[in-house]
Amino acid sequence: MSTYKIGFIGLGNMGAPMAHNLAAAGHTVTGFDTAGTTADGVAVASTVQDACAGADFVITMLPNGDILRAVAADVLPSMKAGATLIDCSTVDVESARDVGASAASMGLGFVDAPVSGGVGGAAGGTLTFMAGGSEPSFNAAAPLFDIMGQKTVHCGDAGAGQAAKICNNMILGATMIATCEAFALADKLGLERQKMFDVVSTSSGYSWSMNAYCPAPGVGPTSPADNDYTPGFAAELMLKDLGLSQQAAEAVDADTPMGALARALYAQFVEEEDGRGRDFSAMLPRLAARSRGN
Repeated sequence: MSTYKIGFIGLGNMGAPMAHNLAAAGHTVTGFDTAGTTADGVAVASTVQDACAGADFVITMLPNGDILRAVAADVLPSMKAGATLIDCSTVDVESARDVGASAASMGLGFVDAPVSGGVGGAAGGTLTFMAGGSEPSFNAAAPLFDIMGQKTVHCGDAGAGQAAKICNNMILGATMIATCEAFALADKLGLERQKMFDVVSTSSGYSWSMNAYCPAPGVGPTSPADNDYTPGFAAELMLKDLGLSQQAAEAVDADTPMGALARALYAQFVEEEDGRGRDFSAMLPRLAARSRGN
């Protein structure tokens, strides 16, 4: 197996275990994070430029598109010829495309590769990557995806990975709300939650939100609901992704009324109620405590 020199920018809850897994696989990984966080087996650089100097690949895991653009402006000129920038952040499609174009203009590869699987998937190396970029760039990055994840889909040119991620999470946000509404309705109709799960999980209401990530405590496989809604995927992150979906929908004049309503509900939950810092499935106790008129 070839080994590479890798710069990793952003060693937060997701980035640190991803960087660790690359180092554990035998690659030389140098990391940088503005918060000073580190990862096991990963050398620490004092600047982003130092982390990227001489690297075959630079991987970023950042909060938003503006920060990605700023980091790319610092990093791309420091990268060696023929190297590849892999952005694993979830950002707007336009930022991914613009950074990809900047990389190409400098003779560098670029792949936007947002992930699904959460912190557990990052730690376990079982993430799913949705990748956008040229065929050569994707093929170059593929061995690293195999270390950090269990499935990678090449979705198209630069920006396509972000498009796939926000479409997926728009579905997730809307279906989680519908699942929580159904449990809240079942409660008021006197239907036991376990009985509803037994029916819906094997019927036409089947969904990932119901079957794999059930928002009702003590029902279905273990989920954040069984840990007082401690986040696996925080409500504020769902709000961010739903915001990106609506930003993209506006840009291309797509009609997404369910996505827009899901964003509005999560905005109310996070910004006006007690949703911040809770799992996005905590929409269930919120709805269960409400009546139709409030």
